[in-house]
Amino acid sequence: MIKKLPFLFLVFLISNLVSAQNIAVLTQREQAKVIDTWLEYRIENLLPELMTETGIDMWVVISREYNEDPVIRTMLPSTWQAARRRTILVMYQPSANAPVETYAVARYDVGKSFKRAWDPENQPDQWKALMELISSKNPKKIGLNYAKDYGHADGLTTNEHQVFLDYLPENLQSNVVSAQTLAVRWLETRTEPEMATYKHIQEIAHSIISEGLSEAVITPGVTTTEDVIWWYRERIKELKLDTWFHPSVDIQRADPANNEQNRNFATKSPESVIMPGDLLHVDFGITYLRLNTDTQEMAYVLKAGETGVPEYLSKAFAQGNRVQDILTSNYVTGRTGNEILRASRQVMGAEGIRGSIYTHPLGFYGHSAGPTIGMWDNQGDTPGAGEFPLHENTGYAIELNAVVFVPEWNKDVRIMLEEGALFDGQKVTYYNGRQKEIFSIPRANKHLGL
Repeated sequence: MIKKLPFLFLVFLISNLVSAQNIAVLTQREQAKVIDTWLEYRIENLLPELMTETGIDMWVVISREYNEDPVIRTMLPSTWQAARRRTILVMYQPSANAPVETYAVARYDVGKSFKRAWDPENQPDQWKALMELISSKNPKKIGLNYAKDYGHADGLTTNEHQVFLDYLPENLQSNVVSAQTLAVRWLETRTEPEMATYKHIQEIAHSIISEGLSEAVITPGVTTTEDVIWWYRERIKELKLDTWFHPSVDIQRADPANNEQNRNFATKSPESVIMPGDLLHVDFGITYLRLNTDTQEMAYVLKAGETGVPEYLSKAFAQGNRVQDILTSNYVTGRTGNEILRASRQVMGAEGIRGSIYTHPLGFYGHSAGPTIGMWDNQGDTPGAGEFPLHENTGYAIELNAVVFVPEWNKDVRIMLEEGALFDGQKVTYYNGRQKEIFSIPRANKHLGL
C-alpha cells in the first residue's frame, strides 16, 4: 500500500495554484511527478480490485508505436509520448484480491511499475517471449482489448490480435476473453488522489471561462464569437494546458431572425458580432494531469440602463438547474444509463419541462468510458454503452438543456449547461460547484445606480 502523505502534499501544492485573480499551473516536471505517482497508486490499489471484480486474472495490452490503444495511453509513464516499437504490458493476478504482477514484454522498462520481461538476445522473437510468460502463469482468463460497445476498450488492432492467437498455445485459446468491462472500469474509476485534485482542475477551467465571458475579453459591437473562441485557445496555450476539443461560442438573441435555440448540434454556429442584449453560451474543456474537463456556461451582455441579467432570463436559467437536479437525483448505484435517462425524463414530463439530457462519463477522456445517459440526437435507449451500470467513484459531465418559452422575446430560449461531477456511490457532487446565475457582461455594478 502506498503511503498517503505524498498525495496530501501534492493536493496541497495544486490547491494553492488557483485563485480568482491568478491562474498558475504546475511545471512540466511537477506534473510528471503527479502523473507517475498517480499511476503507481492506480496499479497497486485499484487494479487488483478491478481484476477480481471482472474475473480476468491476466490482462494483456498490446500497442504499436503511434497507434496507441486508448488504455495503454493511461498506463505509459509521463515521459513517454507514445508506445515504443511494439509495447506489450501484461498484468497477472495469481488469486482473487492479490497484488497484481506487472510485466513489460518490451525492449525497455515501461515506467516504474512495468519491468522488462524480455531479453531479445536470448529470445529474439517478442511474441514467443510473450507466450513463454503467459504459459508460465497458466491464466484462467486472458483479457484482450477488443470490444463491441466501447472504442476505448477496442484498441487491439486486427493484425496484433491475429498474430497473438497464431502464437498462443492451443490449450490456452479458449481462455481468451474480451476485456471490455475491465478496460471501462479502469478508465471510469477515479482514485482518492484524483478525486481530491479534480476540484482544482475544474476550478482552473471555470476561471478561464469566466474571464473569457467578461469585459476583459468582450467589447460589445466589436468582438465576435470567433474572437472569443480563439482567445480561449490562446489562453489555454499561455497557461501550458491542453484541450481535447475546439471551444465553441454561440449567441441567442431576441431578433426573430436568430434561430440558435433550434440549431442542430451537428452544425456549427455562424460567426457573429456580440451585441448588448445577447445571451452567450460557451462549450469549453481543458486537459491537465491527464484528466479532462467539459463545461458549458452562459452569459448575458447588458444593455444600456441594465444593472443585471433580466429576471425572465434568470427564471429560464433556473429551469436548466432544475433539470440538473432531476438527473443527478436519479443516480443510483447499479442503474444503467438508460434507466437513469428514462427516470429523469419521466420527472421532466410530469413537471412540464422541455429539454434533453446527453450526459457522458468524464476522466482520462473527455467523452470517456462508462454509462451513456442519453445523446443529443437520441433521447431513447442507447444500445451497449447505455446498458452499462453506474458505479461509485466515477466522474461525469452533467450535460443537458432546458427549452423555455420567453414571452419578452416571443420565442424559445435554450439553456445549455454542462459541469464536471463525481458520483461517490451515494450522491453526485459537482467538482467545483455549478453555474447558478447567468454571468453579466460587464459584471454588474449595482452600486452605481445605472
